[in-house]
Amino acid sequence: MKTTISVQNLVKIYNGRRVLDGVNLDIEQGEIFVIMGGSGCGKSTLLRHMTGAISPDSGRVLIGDKDLTGMNNEAKEKIKQSFGMSFQSAALLDYLTVEENVALPLKEHTKLDPKIISIIVRTKLNLVGLAGYENLQPSMLSGGMRKRVGLARAIAMDPEFIFYDEPSAGLDPVVCAVVDQLIMDLSRKLLLTSVVVTHNMESVFRIADRVAMLHQGKVLQIGRPEEIKHSQNPIVQQFIHGRLEGPITNKETKAGVAIDVEMEGGGLSH
Repeated sequence: MKTTISVQNLVKIYNGRRVLDGVNLDIEQGEIFVIMGGSGCGKSTLLRHMTGAISPDSGRVLIGDKDLTGMNNEAKEKIKQSFGMSFQSAALLDYLTVEENVALPLKEHTKLDPKIISIIVRTKLNLVGLAGYENLQPSMLSGGMRKRVGLARAIAMDPEFIFYDEPSAGLDPVVCAVVDQLIMDLSRKLLLTSVVVTHNMESVFRIADRVAMLHQGKVLQIGRPEEIKHSQNPIVQQFIHGRLEGPITNKETKAGVAIDVEMEGGGLSH
């Protein structure tokens, strides 16, 4: 398979702590690549680097043969048009209708006729199972439906890559399974390369082609789901089984959460 995203020796330091500490991984064209790990392990920070939202202290991110970290803002914005982003909170604008929310990237980045945009939007909503919901406000939808609207918006521009930040957060197990199935269906139907950040173990083993486990800013292991399940690494085993006893300590987890909160406050989110 062709490598489409390559993260090379990525380092991000915040307040003296290496949030990312020499991360290396390659993502293949058309696969669903899951990044998992506990709070503060660096997975969301890694995702932000891969989408060009923030820049590393050293290392680089290649999209194909293009160095995302070395681009000027104009070139970066152009390549980011090949990205779709599904946010943890769905990030919908409540004063707009469902159709208007999904249409936003098309209105911002294209000069298409409004009638064409409307057709595209309705096609994308149909793909996520929300045909007929165009004129509703986001506040009228359930959490799972809001996530699906966010997915429709993420694929509005026919991206090559789609990035998911905790797609199952706040959902009950049944709705979580529906969203997972959508991620798989969209990946196959639209030939997308998908990168998913999550700590939901059921989702990890349901959707992933390959999985990377992050801990303290480092990649502990990359492998197919069965390889991760049978990993000999005690940190991986403690995390996937949710065990209290093991090398991951409560103190370490709290420190990681504190760093996450500080980084969000510092304007490093998308």
